[in-house]
Amino acid sequence: MLKNKLVLEINNVKKYYNSFLALNNISLKINSGELVVLLGPNGAGKSTLFSIITGLMRADSGACLINGYNIADNTISALKNLGVVFQQPTIDLELTVKQNLLFHSRLHGIDLNLVKKTIYEELVKTGLEKKINNKARTLSGGERRKVELIRSLLHKPKMLLMDEPTVGLDPGSRTDLLRKILNLKKTKSLSILWTTHLVDEAEKADKIIILNKGIIKTAGTQSEILSLAKEKNLANAFLKIVKGE
Repeated sequence: MLKNKLVLEINNVKKYYNSFLALNNISLKINSGELVVLLGPNGAGKSTLFSIITGLMRADSGACLINGYNIADNTISALKNLGVVFQQPTIDLELTVKQNLLFHSRLHGIDLNLVKKTIYEELVKTGLEKKINNKARTLSGGERRKVELIRSLLHKPKMLLMDEPTVGLDPGSRTDLLRKILNLKKTKSLSILWTTHLVDEAEKADKIIILNKGIIKTAGTQSEILSLAKEKNLANAFLKIVKGE
């Protein structure tokens, strides 16, 4: 994958819920190999933007391009380049780990004979190979997240979206997931957009976008945001920027 290739481009996106403006002229860009954290309090518009990027809803105006494809006009081509881990678990609890992963592979038209080896190798990396034939219901929250992450990458997307993926996880599982994402960024040059309201999850990002009340308040590296807010830690800077000080 080429460095500095534009993988996600959002231009002047607006979204209304009746008369309520949920997103107001949102624009952002993410290059290959970038980890970008969309940081904002509850109700900031993070999930609405996420829904537009994943094609679950349409923007009222503006454009969203994934790997050069406009999701409104070329939905299938755009979504082929996207892997998604939703905030709420989306694996079938009555299927085994293997069945969940094979079902996803079928949806994407992946050769099952080829993907079976990949599935086993990825489960070995996460220590879940012995649970391959266990129902997803028997897994812990952290283990289910690991399976969802493996599933999101089976079709080799250019970009991974993670919508508050640590909700409900214990501290150890949370740390493990963050470590895994940083490794994917490094080894696969994967672009990642991670939405969260937890400041500590943004500290390893290449770029932080602070969203509040449907408006991007600022965007930049952690050092740039600290300088702008004239603060020494990101938590204080975030609070100051969100409050509009």
